[in-house]
Amino acid sequence: MELLTSVSELRYALDTLFLLLSGALVMWMAAGFAMLEAGLVRSKNTTEILTKNFCLYAIACTTYLLVGYNIMYVDNTSGGWIPSFDFLIGTQAEGSGHSLASDFFFQAVFVATAMSVVSGAVAERMKLWSFLAFSVVLTALIYPVEGYWTWGGGFLSEMGFSDFAGSGIVHMAGASAALAGVLLLGARKGKYGKNGQIYPIQGSNLPLATLGTFILWFGWFGFNGGSQLMVSDVENANAVGVVFLNTNAAAAAGALFALVICKLTWGKADLTMVLNGALAGLVAITADPASPSPLVAVLIGGMAGSLVIGSILLLDKFKIDDPVGAISVHGTCGLFGLLVVPLSNPEAIFSVQLLGAGVIFSWVFGGSFVVWGILKMTMGIRVGEEEEAEGMDSHDCGVDAYPEFVSVK
Repeated sequence: MELLTSVSELRYALDTLFLLLSGALVMWMAAGFAMLEAGLVRSKNTTEILTKNFCLYAIACTTYLLVGYNIMYVDNTSGGWIPSFDFLIGTQAEGSGHSLASDFFFQAVFVATAMSVVSGAVAERMKLWSFLAFSVVLTALIYPVEGYWTWGGGFLSEMGFSDFAGSGIVHMAGASAALAGVLLLGARKGKYGKNGQIYPIQGSNLPLATLGTFILWFGWFGFNGGSQLMVSDVENANAVGVVFLNTNAAAAAGALFALVICKLTWGKADLTMVLNGALAGLVAITADPASPSPLVAVLIGGMAGSLVIGSILLLDKFKIDDPVGAISVHGTCGLFGLLVVPLSNPEAIFSVQLLGAGVIFSWVFGGSFVVWGILKMTMGIRVGEEEEAEGMDSHDCGVDAYPEFVSVK
C-alpha cells in the first residue's frame, strides 16, 4: 500500500510539474507576440503595441482568476449551453492527476494567447484604453463560455468536437474577435487607394519580428505538448514526444512552403510571409498534433503555410487591414486545422468539426462585434487623424520606443 501511495504521489508531482513548465513556456509566447508585433508595426507605434501586449496578459490572468476559469470549468452541466456563473477557481477535486493551481495556470496563459491575437490585427489605429476594455470582456466572458462548450464538457464536447490544443478554441476565437474589431475600425490611413490600390506598410524591425516568431515556435511546444496533461507513464510520455515532433514538423513545413510560394509568385523571399508560414503551420497542427504521422504533419503544415499567403492577399483585396496577418494565421489556418482533424483521427467527425467551428466563430465574432460597437459609440475605438499620423507612442504612452529615429511619415 505504501509503495502504491508513493508511486501515485510521484506521478501526481511529475504531472503537476509538467503542466507548470508547459504553462511557463506558453507564458513566454506573450513575449513572442510582443516582439513579433513590435517588429511589424512602424517605429512610432512600438511602445503602444508593447504596452498592449504587456497589459492584456495582466488583464487576462486577473479576469480568468476572478470569473473566467469558474465559467469554463466549475459546477457546469455536462452537455449544456449555459455555464455556471460564480467566482474564483473552486477547490481541488479528489482523484485529480495534477494540482488545481497548475491546471488554472496552464489554462490562464491560453486565454492570454487568444487575446494576443487581437492586438496585432488592430494595431496602429486603435485607442489603447478601448482595447484594454475589450480585453476584460473577452477574457472574463466571451472566451470562457465557448471554452465551456468545448473543453469544459458542454454541448460541443458531448457531440464529439475535437480540438486538442486550441486551433479553434484559442486561435480562431482570437481571430474572430480581431475581425469584428477590424471591420468596425477601418484600415490605416494610406493603406488602400481609391481605385483598389494596395500600398504595403513596412514594419520597423524585422530582426525583432523574427525573434518573436522563434519565441512563439519555442513556446508552442508547451502549448501543444502540455495539452497532453500527463507525462508520468509510458503511453503519455510517448504521446508527448509525438506531439513535439509533429508540432516542429508542421512549423518547418509551413515556413518552407511559404518560402517557395513567395519565390514562384514574386521572385523573392518575403521574410514576413515566411514567418507567417511557420506560424500558420503551428496553428493548423494545434487541433491534433498527436494523431497524424510525421509525413501528414508536414503536409498539414505545408498546406497551412500556402493557405496563409492566399488569405492575406484576399483580405487585402477586401480592404481588411491586418498589419501582422493575425486573422489569416490564426483564423483561416485555425479553421483549416479543425477541418483536417478527421483525416488522421477516426474518432473525429467532419460535420461536428464544421459545426463546432461555426459555433465558435458565431459566438466570438458576434459577441465581440457587439462589445466593439458599444465601445465605438461610447469611448470611441479609433484614434484621431493627427494621432495616427504622428504615432500613438507619444499620445498614448508619452514615450517613444526609438526616440532618435522615430518618423511621423
